[in-house]
Amino acid sequence: MIIDSRRCQDLEQALSLEWLETNGRGGYASGTVAGANTRRYHALLLVARHPPVDRVVLVNHVEEFVESGGRTFPLSTNLYHDAVHPEGYQYCEEFSADPWPTWRYAGHGISLVRELLCPQGRDLVILRWRLLDEASSPVVLRVRPMLSGRDFHATQRETAAVRSEATTQDHQVMWSPYEGMPGVRAFHNGQYHHGPDWYRHVSYRVERERGLDHVEDWWSPGACVFTLTPGTAAELVFTSETLPSYDVTQAIEAERLRRREARQSIPTHDGLTRRLSAATGAYLVQRGARQTVVAGYPWFADWGRDTFVALPGLCLVTGRYQVARQVIEAFASYVSQGMLPNRFPDIGEQPEYNTIDASLWFIHAVDRYLHYSRDLAGVRAVAWPAIKQILDGYRQGTRFGIRMDQDGLITGGVDGVQLTWMDVKIGDWVVTPRHGKPVEVQALWVRALAVAASLADQFDETAYAAQCRQDRARATVSFRERFWYRTGGYLLDVVDGPTGDDASLRPNQIFALALDDQLVTEAQATQILQLMKERLLTPVGLRTLAPEDIRFCASYEGGVSERDGAYHQGTVWPFLLGPFVTAWVKTYGDHEAVRREARQFLEGLSEHVDEGCMGQVSEIFDGQLPHRPRGCFAQAWSVAEPLRALIEDIGVLREPAPRST
Repeated sequence: MIIDSRRCQDLEQALSLEWLETNGRGGYASGTVAGANTRRYHALLLVARHPPVDRVVLVNHVEEFVESGGRTFPLSTNLYHDAVHPEGYQYCEEFSADPWPTWRYAGHGISLVRELLCPQGRDLVILRWRLLDEASSPVVLRVRPMLSGRDFHATQRETAAVRSEATTQDHQVMWSPYEGMPGVRAFHNGQYHHGPDWYRHVSYRVERERGLDHVEDWWSPGACVFTLTPGTAAELVFTSETLPSYDVTQAIEAERLRRREARQSIPTHDGLTRRLSAATGAYLVQRGARQTVVAGYPWFADWGRDTFVALPGLCLVTGRYQVARQVIEAFASYVSQGMLPNRFPDIGEQPEYNTIDASLWFIHAVDRYLHYSRDLAGVRAVAWPAIKQILDGYRQGTRFGIRMDQDGLITGGVDGVQLTWMDVKIGDWVVTPRHGKPVEVQALWVRALAVAASLADQFDETAYAAQCRQDRARATVSFRERFWYRTGGYLLDVVDGPTGDDASLRPNQIFALALDDQLVTEAQATQILQLMKERLLTPVGLRTLAPEDIRFCASYEGGVSERDGAYHQGTVWPFLLGPFVTAWVKTYGDHEAVRREARQFLEGLSEHVDEGCMGQVSEIFDGQLPHRPRGCFAQAWSVAEPLRALIEDIGVLREPAPRST
């Protein structure tokens, strides 16, 4: 997708379009097409000191000016409280995010290209500038980096404690301005001129809209000056690594080849499938010696629930079976009292166990891994002990009152803790109280028991298989008796809650159709799908609450409390399109006309991947038109679940995805 000069030079549009470069270690570079940072999370060098967490911003931005024949024009753009300066966006002729963020600028008879990329596996960002045509006189490029040393959730203000020295050697310069933070090393093929200064009161408009601290001061150590001639390039590398030297040309070509091979490995001409497939690699990152899944950018780390909802779409339909196994191994080793961690904290080693469904999503993902990889020995060695710990923990009872009730269904919940994916709590206000027996948890439980019974049979554990089948049969009967809401013609959202049953029309019931064939009748499934299509389905996902509900929030905006209060009260979540498409095809039949109809449910995402963060899918959208993207600008399960449905249910691949690591 090419962004033309009309959109590049429209400041509002150019600020709304974002780009993302990830490094496979939890770090990334990100910004806007306009060049201005609108979030405190936008940065050029943002690294994870303990991948994928403990993330810090080291280089915020660079300010760039081109000089030729006595005339000067900017490439960069900055936003201040009451001004935009400089205004480099006015000279931008074109932008593309493929294969990495690339701008084309033109001014005063000069045309040049600016490129930015993060090589995989490195805490490093490369910037390169090239002239596109013959210049009648030398072209000088001045690039001034803006450095900080802060947690990526924070902002920084001017301080006298900054260490303003620079260490230079040949074409390297090293700065260590902030105590306790990594130093920044720059490799360049120009000349460095030391001249420390502060750039004060930079304004982050998105953070202002979110009711958060939105003003920051940037410290700049000096400027790199390059003389550009046709056929040469200005190169500037920022890194927190200790390197004796760095070959920019070799690194760029290696990264170009890696990305080209990744694109060529997608065996389909379907445009949305290709875009989503290309996006999946951003979420696979290092944790120790294994891989894990970052839930979303710019602020999430690896979460248990998100990881295993997303794993089939990120790793299995894309053929990354070895990565999937590493993710399964990483989480299996942390099972405690039958529970999988929901979150690894940014700092410290103690994971958080506060979810009723992540463990069950783990079992579902293991089953899908086995379906694709046929790695029965690996599942037996790595996952089977964890699966039995989970099932036995739920049977016997574990944290937060999570246990199998006498009717065979799973109940859970204590005051002050939110256990399902609708997990917002503001002070003492539990926004979506779902204590009791949530509908999707029962679908996952019944599914987990079926998986365990099958595995136990294959591992000659007949008594355990029989127990799982018995528990599954009891839970299925209880589900059918308890969850059908005859008055509304859909499934209750929660039964046996503190105040009784909850008949809120929410999308959680879709998992009862997508994950199991025995929980509802065909007539009930048809009725549910039609109702959800009419009242919950939007072009970009499913609403979390029906619009006619008095609690419905049409937009996700305002301060923290306002946004949290809307998070699951009508806000649209695109990951729910995956199970919706699965349920649609299962219910109406796996044939061409049904698949074509189901494909239309995803068309809104085809447009969205060229807005917001280009090439990615946002976490959430407003509940009403125009469904403005909100939350994280790139979310793992928002990419993974629609992709999985495209491949598994709609069948867009010409052939199975190749097996790879």
